Amino acid sequence: MKCDVIASGIVNAAKEVALKVPVVVRLEGTNVDQGKRILKESGMALITAEDLDDAAQKAVKAAYK
Repeated sequence: MKCDVIASGIVNAAKEVALKVPVVVRLEGTNVDQGKRILKESGMALITAEDLDDAAQKAVKAAYK
């Protein structure tokens, strides 16, 4: 999958629905570094994770903030 395209879609959707809760995103595939940069630079509550274990830990942490 083209992670930059997926990340752009996530950011656009988050803006469209005025996302108010944090979302943990795990990207794997082509252009993964670009995708992570897009999510980070969006300024939205989009948290990147390296793998599913990391994603689960970050989701629990975000839920208790």
